[in-house]
Amino acid sequence: MRLVLLGAPGSGKGTQAARLKREFGVPHISTGDMLRAAVAAGTPMGQKAKAVMDAGQLVSDDILLGMLEDRLAQDDAKGGFILDGYPRNLAQADALDHLLTRIGQPLDAVIKLNVPNKAIIGRCEIRFQAEGRADDNPDTVRKRLAIYAEQTAPVADFYAHRGKLKIVDGVGELDEITARVKCALAGESATANG
Repeated sequence: MRLVLLGAPGSGKGTQAARLKREFGVPHISTGDMLRAAVAAGTPMGQKAKAVMDAGQLVSDDILLGMLEDRLAQDDAKGGFILDGYPRNLAQADALDHLLTRIGQPLDAVIKLNVPNKAIIGRCEIRFQAEGRADDNPDTVRKRLAIYAEQTAPVADFYAHRGKLKIVDGVGELDEITARVKCALAGESATANG
């Protein structure tokens, strides 16, 4: 299974990716985790990323794609993967498409977890109060949702035109959402397709 999970910040991508990882026996690849691990390990790509981050800049698409290519070449990803947090924009989606074609691992599906902004803000407020995560501050969440709407939401159309997109209702109990994702991946009609 080669899968991309899309959805706004706080939509539950990481939670569902962890559940699907167990189900399909493939790695959950989060670009944020991958970036932090490469920097900590001091890999060549990690050193490039660290220099950029230390300068207060965003890591370029080229560096992220290079790190992703390195990660997909590892043995545990040969049978598939679940990408979470990438691609975040149309340029990344196009570059990922070319990379996966070149390495002979085209995507099987793209799942978009559909969660209304009001529900996301509520989830993040609960997490902010419980854990104090700065990125869950309601004002920060609203800004992240605006960036998502502008930059990442169009990625869904990119995959819809390629016949890969499946839209899943991301509101409800975790087991229900996981069941909906699995139904969508199996091609069952319990989930709306985009």
